[in-house]
Amino acid sequence: MEQSEGTAVASKKQERTAFLLLTAVIFPLMAVLIVAGYGFLVWMWQLVFAGPPTGP
Repeated sequence: MEQSEGTAVASKKQERTAFLLLTAVIFPLMAVLIVAGYGFLVWMWQLVFAGPPTGP
């Protein structure tokens, strides 16, 4: 099975678009959401169970 020249060009363009979308949008967004989610989790844990942090 051989691909025609037009399909190979379209496939490369789609691959480049998907790569740029992943590297410029999806991965940074996921990183921010993971860090924000962890921060929210710690905040809720302290609010409900541990109380505010206290020093000596």
